[in-house]
Amino acid sequence: MQIEMNFDGALNEAKKDGSPQRLLLIDGMAILFRAYFATSFTGAIRRTSSGLPVNAVHGFVRYFWDAVQRFEPSHIICCWDMGSKTFRSEQFGAYKANRPEAPLDLIPQFDLVKEVVESFGVPNVGLAGYEADDCIGTLARLHSNDTEVYVLTGDHDLLQLVNESVTVVIMKKGYGNYMLYTPDYLMEERSLTPQQIIDLKGLMGDTSDNYPGVKGIGEKTALKLVLEYGSIDGILERMDELPASIRTKIESDLEMLHLSRQLARINCEVPIELQLDGCCWAIDRHRVAAKFEELEFKSLLKMIG
Repeated sequence: MQIEMNFDGALNEAKKDGSPQRLLLIDGMAILFRAYFATSFTGAIRRTSSGLPVNAVHGFVRYFWDAVQRFEPSHIICCWDMGSKTFRSEQFGAYKANRPEAPLDLIPQFDLVKEVVESFGVPNVGLAGYEADDCIGTLARLHSNDTEVYVLTGDHDLLQLVNESVTVVIMKKGYGNYMLYTPDYLMEERSLTPQQIIDLKGLMGDTSDNYPGVKGIGEKTALKLVLEYGSIDGILERMDELPASIRTKIESDLEMLHLSRQLARINCEVPIELQLDGCCWAIDRHRVAAKFEELEFKSLLKMIG
């Protein structure tokens, strides 16, 4: 359902009537890549009159605006990856090493999208050596006692952050199509707790992030083991109950099992801090319009009124 509203402070006023504050944490890079590939598959890249590619930024803004309308945040922070070298790549050299280079048309849009986010008055947060997921996890931990936290992403790894105060919003295909994960819904859909998301990835690995888990154990077997024994620790404590073939695979890959679980776990202790009063959602329409005019986003100018 689309929610129509006047953005001249209406959101902030709405929060004064006793409704809870809500912090929206945005997985910036995930949404930027989604926007790029959703609009570039035809080969026609949106560009300004000077030739600057802006298709990913344009799509990002549409996703961003739709989420603001839908979830009515009182506060917003956008988190970003800050390069390929992180503490995980130091732990495991092949981590994400299988990923191709970013498309050339996308590269100039990395800085450009942050300028657009800033024009909305939204802080851009990232820290070298860590991933956006870690910044999101840390900020969710810091603020979930004081406000509702919604995490906007397309990355199911972030489901491990779900708790009674943190809802993970998974973007589905198309604009305005979301799946909201609470602890109850995660259990209903997958029969898993947030912690078990980590154990599942530890066992089966992650082809996208390029860590293997236990060789020979796929998603189906990993899920069965986690559901039956509760956790990796539970499995290891009762190894004698496992079929010989499964036991042999785990024993042969025990070191990688522990490393994969470590790689899968989001670090919620990143040395960053941003107070809620530093990320209030209060749009300056003129500032945003100036940026949109610079990027020749005529249709988006109509969007902000």
